[in-house]
Amino acid sequence: MRKLGFIDWVFALLAVAIVAGGGIMLFRPSAASPHSVHQQATQDVVPASHSDGLSEVEGGYRFERVVVPESRGSAVPVAFRILGGDGKPVTRFLDNQTKQMHFFVVRDDMHVFRHVHPTLDGDTWRITIDLPDGGAYRMFAEFIPLDTKDPRHPVVLGVPFSLAGDTALMPVPAPDASTRTATGYSVTRVDEPAALPLLNERKLRFAIRTPDGAPVKTLEPHLGANGHMTGFHTMLLSATHLHPVEPLGAPVINGELTFRSVFAERGEYRLFLEFSHGGRLHTAPITVAVE
Repeated sequence: MRKLGFIDWVFALLAVAIVAGGGIMLFRPSAASPHSVHQQATQDVVPASHSDGLSEVEGGYRFERVVVPESRGSAVPVAFRILGGDGKPVTRFLDNQTKQMHFFVVRDDMHVFRHVHPTLDGDTWRITIDLPDGGAYRMFAEFIPLDTKDPRHPVVLGVPFSLAGDTALMPVPAPDASTRTATGYSVTRVDEPAALPLLNERKLRFAIRTPDGAPVKTLEPHLGANGHMTGFHTMLLSATHLHPVEPLGAPVINGELTFRSVFAERGEYRLFLEFSHGGRLHTAPITVAVE
């Protein structure tokens, strides 16, 4: 048998190295494994009800400030654009409870809440807001893109602002089963007024009583539904939308309304229930805890 020369030994050693390297690659865990495990785990988590409004950029859209509130007043102007991924203003969205654009303003102590609907002026959304007091605020633009794959989950963009001057800050009310509107109506949570589970869908049921204590028998349409509810985390100021269960026109049994909810963060949320009765719009704030 021929003796191996220098060149033969070189090629033999290279072959061994290649085989060994292949074995290492074959039996070494894939670099993508940790990500794959994480991805699988996240697929089992119930998603939040929608984006939370803690950023001015979300889902390829950006909130562009045009006019930001600078002083308190009864008709403070606000103007903004919604920019798409190409940097151009987007001016058409799906109707969301009869409106293309919902706009909220909340003070960080939850004692100022505004829900209005800007009008489109060219490529700019404009509205005036009643802001009677100073303090730190956050404004939210909520809309549903035309190409959405899930029309129940709007995009929510949030931008902070502050108003100078003396401010009568008040503590956020603790979680409670009952509350009252400024117009004298009482609203009581009657499902199970205990802490809510994190990232699990739950139905919240609220009984509405007129100022004389009688259950409301009918409700007038408000934004194409029996009512509207939005919640804000009392520490983070993240936003979440709660979906009404009873369809418009369905009887209001014992004056009760039901909303479907999913909460993405532990802590307390301040919920704002809006409903129309007796020719007026009423707003009932109530705090719930999420564990």
